[in-house]
Amino acid sequence: MARKAYPRRARVTGALMLLVALGAAGCTGDPAAEDSPDAKPAGGQATTAQAEPGKYQTLPQPCRAVETGTLDAMLPGLAELDQEQRQKAYEGTSSVTYDSDRRTGCRWKVDSADAGHLLRIDFERVVSYSASVSDDARAQAVYGDRMKEADLPLPSDPREEQPERRADDSAKTDRDEARATAPADEAGQGASPETSEKPGKGEEEKEKGKGTGKSEEPADETVDPSAPAEGLEPRLLQQLADDAFIDDQLTTSSSGSGQRTVTVVFRTSNVIVTVEYEAQPKQVAEVPDSASMQEKARELAGLLAERLSDV
Repeated sequence: MARKAYPRRARVTGALMLLVALGAAGCTGDPAAEDSPDAKPAGGQATTAQAEPGKYQTLPQPCRAVETGTLDAMLPGLAELDQEQRQKAYEGTSSVTYDSDRRTGCRWKVDSADAGHLLRIDFERVVSYSASVSDDARAQAVYGDRMKEADLPLPSDPREEQPERRADDSAKTDRDEARATAPADEAGQGASPETSEKPGKGEEEKEKGKGTGKSEEPADETVDPSAPAEGLEPRLLQQLADDAFIDDQLTTSSSGSGQRTVTVVFRTSNVIVTVEYEAQPKQVAEVPDSASMQEKARELAGLLAERLSDV
């Protein structure tokens, strides 16, 4: 027997009716609730705010970031080179990196009759791979690691007070209050005028030393020749980019000459810049000047910070 054929039109019409019924059922909800900013997506989970990307998406060309005048001042040996050699020295040598969008660098090394100088700069663009941590926050953490490597303490909260200090201050306050409230004529407690006015052994020694011309402080204090002068020690720099510090290290050879390395590291948004400046005198018992090298390194760091603002 032949199979009875159903009209195709009837099947299509039935499907359309089913879709219309489902659409009507979906429209029974409150439209205002769907447009509400508090409405949650399907599954009942609220969307998580994405951390902001860093300001910088590219880095400058490092070997073109330093002007020739700055190189002349920091690398005195350039003046002793002929024109062709000087032009090649100006070009510098690019650092080997695997991703120029994330890290670039350049170095210049020139020797003169008096000393050898090396200048190196490095740009690092920090990217956070966490949706909840911004590029800037990640760069600040990397900068903190650089500070630790230089043995510089991280900035501390002045409101945080050490427990030992609080205990000492409290004990001192209690002793002062007890002395102030104690009766002066209490038997066995108050000190007699003769006893209170009599100087102790330490005071007697000081009285004996008066007029002899002897200093109370030891005169044989040793000074570390490798340590920078006061005010030039490794420290934070307050007026450079978002965060900055300077380090100064001197390595003395057996002949007495020293190689000084001044390093300035600063962070601006999600980019960390390093300026490393070295000097090695060729004369015996000669040490590079710390103040001059720090000044030149800081000036270059300031110029690089300005150049980054134009990227």
